[in-house]
Amino acid sequence: KMGIEMFDCYTGFKWIADVIRKNEGVKKYIGGGEESYGFLADDFVRDKDSVSACTLFAEVAAWAKDNGKTLYQLLQDIYVEYGYSKEAGISLVRKGKEGADEIEAMMKNFRANPMKELAGSPVILSKDFVKLESVDYVKEEVTTLEMPTTSNVLQYFTEDGTKVSIRPSGTEPKIKFY
Repeated sequence: KMGIEMFDCYTGFKWIADVIRKNEGVKKYIGGGEESYGFLADDFVRDKDSVSACTLFAEVAAWAKDNGKTLYQLLQDIYVEYGYSKEAGISLVRKGKEGADEIEAMMKNFRANPMKELAGSPVILSKDFVKLESVDYVKEEVTTLEMPTTSNVLQYFTEDGTKVSIRPSGTEPKIKFY
């Protein structure tokens, strides 16, 4: 809406830093975050940076106060202007070798049997980051995903705007849905 380009990347600040590096001197970085609530407000740290994120939050709070608004009112203004969103995450813990095998089997099953709908809304696009492939079910076309490497992640996008990502955790015995 404001001419700001957004880049998707894998979970982890090394991937945000990779996008910054590839666009250095060409595009202005204004912020990046990941699903585990970290935020990178400036391009000079290139890792999760709570100090800069807190400073940015304080600046936003001061701006809101100077303009006679609470942070809640400012957030509502943003929602009205750019749209509401809701996020939720579910993690299934599966411990031990049996758990790791079960998680691997779940991912294989999701790949072999792609979702056709989620909560009653038809899936219109799916992305498989192992195959680096995007399938548009409306246009009936398959395109290649431009990513630096493969990753065991699946994403589904529905007609009503829902996006679901599925991936095994890289650090814990769980599979994540968000």
